[in-house]
Amino acid sequence: MYRATLSHTVHTFDDLATLLAKASPLRSGDVLAGIAATSSEQRVAAQYALADLPLRVFLDDHVVPYEADEVTRLISDTHDAAAFTPVAHLTVGALRDWLLSDTATTGVLSALAPGLTPEMVAAVSKICGLQDLMLIASKCSVVTRFRNTVGLPGRLSVRLQPNHPSDDLRGIAASILDGLLLGAGDAVIGINPATDSPERCHALLSMLDEVRQKLDIPTQSCVLAHVTTTLDLIRRGSPVDLMFQSIAGTEAANRSFGISLALLDEAHDATRALKRGTIGDNVMYFETGQGSALSANAHHGVDQQTLEARAYAVARRYRPLLVNTVVGFIGPEYLYDGKQITRAGLEDHFCGKLLGLPMGVDVCYTNHAEADQDDMDALLALLVAAGVNFVMGVPGADDIMLGYQSTSFHDALAMRDLFGRRPAPEFEAWLAKHGLTAANGRIRPREMPGPFRALLPDATQ
Repeated sequence: MYRATLSHTVHTFDDLATLLAKASPLRSGDVLAGIAATSSEQRVAAQYALADLPLRVFLDDHVVPYEADEVTRLISDTHDAAAFTPVAHLTVGALRDWLLSDTATTGVLSALAPGLTPEMVAAVSKICGLQDLMLIASKCSVVTRFRNTVGLPGRLSVRLQPNHPSDDLRGIAASILDGLLLGAGDAVIGINPATDSPERCHALLSMLDEVRQKLDIPTQSCVLAHVTTTLDLIRRGSPVDLMFQSIAGTEAANRSFGISLALLDEAHDATRALKRGTIGDNVMYFETGQGSALSANAHHGVDQQTLEARAYAVARRYRPLLVNTVVGFIGPEYLYDGKQITRAGLEDHFCGKLLGLPMGVDVCYTNHAEADQDDMDALLALLVAAGVNFVMGVPGADDIMLGYQSTSFHDALAMRDLFGRRPAPEFEAWLAKHGLTAANGRIRPREMPGPFRALLPDATQ
């Protein structure tokens, strides 16, 4: 049991999961689950109690039982005690202060990452303001490689997301052309298929690989099908660069996605064995989102932000090229409005980076949420200032297949201009080669490069 006294009132919290939930900044998903603080006073009392909690408590007190959950076993069994040593004597509050200090440099934080558990970083995030989340995350550097280098300081990559409601190859090609001309695609050219049909996914993969080879683009492609579908495609010889899968923070939630750690192990090994990367072998692409475990009734009474951080332990096992939280995609039942989406996006980026992951964020919302594009503009700018590895590039910021609002090619271009961020170096050189950059290096397409005309819809009939 945990206690804190506030305004002469003693507040008690039965266990660690309850303490973490009550300390969480308000969000609709925790209210829906019946675990949120019942008052602002109770929330602040929980944050006081959490700040005084020694970090070592998290090594023995599991929010989801060890014997019942393989994600808990993964977190516990792979904890690096030596990496944890520099902060082992600290409380949650003292860790926050240390992370904000000049002692916590980029190199120090990289070495610390294997010693931190998801619950530790989730706890710290709950007592951080937005500026704290940004300042600490900005000191974290996670660099990954496949055909180009993602996550270098001063860089901002973009996933080119050319989804189409009927997987029409001509429509997808037109969106890819639009994105490439505006400097998107260095994180990945990634399509969410309208169906999980193996035949359709094979056609999409083949088209992406043909485009990449014709234009000699130093990037990677991905069709975001279920891991079992992509495994079958590998067996039939489809040109698979990256293995994609949505993941969550409990074994039961992952089971609802049709996956397990054993299946992800198999997928990782099969994709690495293809050896399609030219400068690196980071082959996994994961997506996450606060509320996924609750929506599957697999949350074990744990708050959604802590469970989101636990999903990053799953991702960390596989040294992925890309991880992104699709922060506002599940809907207002879990993140009600722009304020909650903003907080969640900065929390997720902070927690992922501290745990050593190459974090991106799909800055997004559904049309029935209390949010608009101004909220997304603000969150996007805050994330870029905080050093996010990559963001989404969606034609017109409106995904016509998935039916949600994200960020556009022009949004990413604006962020690169505003913050002086550049694409991945190999991709930047490719843009310059095709005359898509100005003398000062800014992406300014002046005309259609000749080789790009093969992507025009009429040319793909």
